[in-house]
Amino acid sequence: MMNKFENFVFGILDNPKKKKMVLVLTAVAFVLSLLMFPAKIVLAKMLPGKSDNTFSIYVDAPSGTSIDQTNRVSQCIIDLLKKEKEVLNIELFLGQGLPLDYAGLVKGSGMKQAENVAEISVNLTDKHDRDEPSYLMVQRLRPVVQKQCESIIKNTSIKFIEQPAGPPTMASIVVEIYGENMPKVRNLSSEVVKILSSTEGLVDVDIVGDKLYQQYQLVPDKERIAQSGVSVEQLNNILYLAFEGMIIGEKNTKDYADQIPIFLSLDKESKSMASASEMEVQNKLSSLNLMSPTGSMISVVELVTLEKVDSNPVIMHKDLNRMINVVAETDMVSQVYPLLDARNKMIEYFSKDYEVTKEPGMSTYMFDLHLKDKKTGEKFLLRWDGEMKVTLDTFRDLGGAFIAALVLIFLLLVVYYKSFTLSGIVLLGSFLSLIGVIVGHFVADLVTRDTFFLTATSLIGFIALMGISSRNSLLLIDFAKSLMECQGMQKRRAIAVAAATRAKPIALTAVAIILGSALLASDPIFGGLGVALISGTVAAVFVSLLFVPILMDNAKAMDFEPKVCDAKENISITK
Repeated sequence: MMNKFENFVFGILDNPKKKKMVLVLTAVAFVLSLLMFPAKIVLAKMLPGKSDNTFSIYVDAPSGTSIDQTNRVSQCIIDLLKKEKEVLNIELFLGQGLPLDYAGLVKGSGMKQAENVAEISVNLTDKHDRDEPSYLMVQRLRPVVQKQCESIIKNTSIKFIEQPAGPPTMASIVVEIYGENMPKVRNLSSEVVKILSSTEGLVDVDIVGDKLYQQYQLVPDKERIAQSGVSVEQLNNILYLAFEGMIIGEKNTKDYADQIPIFLSLDKESKSMASASEMEVQNKLSSLNLMSPTGSMISVVELVTLEKVDSNPVIMHKDLNRMINVVAETDMVSQVYPLLDARNKMIEYFSKDYEVTKEPGMSTYMFDLHLKDKKTGEKFLLRWDGEMKVTLDTFRDLGGAFIAALVLIFLLLVVYYKSFTLSGIVLLGSFLSLIGVIVGHFVADLVTRDTFFLTATSLIGFIALMGISSRNSLLLIDFAKSLMECQGMQKRRAIAVAAATRAKPIALTAVAIILGSALLASDPIFGGLGVALISGTVAAVFVSLLFVPILMDNAKAMDFEPKVCDAKENISITK
């Protein structure tokens, strides 16, 4: 077997056409594998989704929505979830977020306290006992729930949130909009929402912050209050007593060490209003009366003036700059491609009214957009953040680590061989294992149910392959060098013998790596690492045994002269 492979390698080295064919095929394979990225045949993502036993649903109704209206939307969602056989438990947190939840801590939902918000926690059957993973269930339920329940209250946002598989971020894609003119910033955020909503692959698009709405403000008429003889404190107390409730006394009991407060408020029917019209508010106020010092009853509506005003939204800051967040989740796709699509749409859309400039260079915020109003000269900033930014930063850092590994390996080899050519051969052979990594992800995507992404763990596996691939080339070069120096063997024959002799240990090492990585390949998070090691190792074997020998044959640095060798250096080949 070894003789046949030796003759096969020697036949390639001794035939210029075959050598050229191997070099061309390798170059073509490398180029085609790289083209799989722009062609979107192989997709890149930070980490794929993982199946879990729980997920949450956020209900964000418009600011000013009552707790009863929020409950109606929540009950609509719960009724739909009850039809799912894989749903075990459903718990509703009305007017607040789910406490002590990892996703909630990251996304800030644990601090929600308002009548227009709710969170629904859903527990599923064990992921090992069901066929449908949680992320596919979420993908299936999202459009159904949003279609039937969001229309109950206009402008309501329903978001499906899973426990993050990757880094803790507010959302897959976050657009931070900065500017001093907040009305314009709000308009920009609304336009960004429209663009993101029309971008394929993005769901759950929403503005993080209070929505503007109109409300009625009660302004005390000090002149009438003074004439009636009642005090402003009396007026405040009856309003709080009626609509909010307040403590009016305490009860003492021997069973408790502390006093028990007595809380008084109108019942639900008395407090509720049929509509939000000014007439309805006035009718409700006219039913509340205060007693003056003379004993006469005075209606509250006579002591106040109704004014329609805009609400006061929460002001958000980051790094001491005012801003508004727009968030979006990805629907089983990578964050990078929708971002690039949406960014191009924004450049085209905003160029009508703004001077749009991109962030120069390869900085941390290289995808940011700077806007300058053509009429007023006001400046705004659209900064991209979220898991998308973490993805880009991670791939950039791992790419830098990969380049650093290449440089270090090259320098060490130059010191060892005292030859740039031989060091370059080892380095090129190691780099070509990328063909196997990319093709392996393509094959894995074909045989798996979900999209198999090239992830951060895949790049870690590729960096680890550098050492394995370099070792294979080192074995060939050193062995061929020893044969030429110690046994005076002709160059091509020595290279062929070295390839045939070292093929067995190289193959056994590859088999060990493949078997050891097989368990990782099925893991939802580290599957990329396993596939990269398996497919990259297979490619490294072929590159080492076929491509590297051709480079060695063409290298003048491999023209070693015979010399007297020690017994330890003398190598005998038994065929």
